[in-house]
Amino acid sequence: MTKDREHALALLKQHNTEEMHVKHALAVEAAMRHFAVKYGEDPDAWGVVGLLHDIDWEETMADPQRHTEKALPWLREAGYPESVVRAVRSHAWGLLQEDVQPESPMEKVLYAIDELTGFVVAVALVRPSKSLGDMEGKSVKKKWKDKAFARGVDRDVIAKGAELLGVSLDSLIEETIVALRPVAKEIGLEG
Repeated sequence: MTKDREHALALLKQHNTEEMHVKHALAVEAAMRHFAVKYGEDPDAWGVVGLLHDIDWEETMADPQRHTEKALPWLREAGYPESVVRAVRSHAWGLLQEDVQPESPMEKVLYAIDELTGFVVAVALVRPSKSLGDMEGKSVKKKWKDKAFARGVDRDVIAKGAELLGVSLDSLIEETIVALRPVAKEIGLEG
C-alpha cells in the first residue's frame, strides 16, 4: 500500500530542513505526477516517489556515492513498498557502486527528470520574468549549451534518461516545463 502525500511530505521534512531541497522535491513530485498521467499510471503513487527520491540528500551530499544509502532503510521503516524503495535507489544509477538500473516507466521517468527539473528551475530563475509561465523549451536548450551554466547538473544523465524513455530531449524538456507550471508558486517561479 502506498502511503499518502501528507505522510511522504512529513517524512521528507523530517530529514530535510533546507527550503531549496523541499522545493526540488515538490518540483520532482509535480513532474512525476504529470508523467504518470501520460503513461496511464497512478499519479499519487508516482508523486510520492518524486517527493521522497532525495530524502537522504542533506545527510549524504558531502559523499554523493552514499546517496540513497540512508533513504532505503528509512523508507522501509516507514512502510513504503519495495517499488518505492527501488525507484529511489535507481534514480542514482551510475553514481553508486551497487547500481540499480531504472527499469519500470516510473523509474525511468524519475531518472530522466530529477536533474532536468533542477535545470529548468535554474533557467527560470535567471529569466527576467522569473516565471515558468512564459518559458519555452528553446530557453532551456540555449542554456543547455552553456556548460558554465548550472554546472552541477549532469546533462549526460538527462540525455541518457530521454534515451531510456525513447523520447527526444526537446520533448522531455517541453513536457517538464509544462509539468512544473502547476506548482510554480510553491517552488518560487510564479514571477
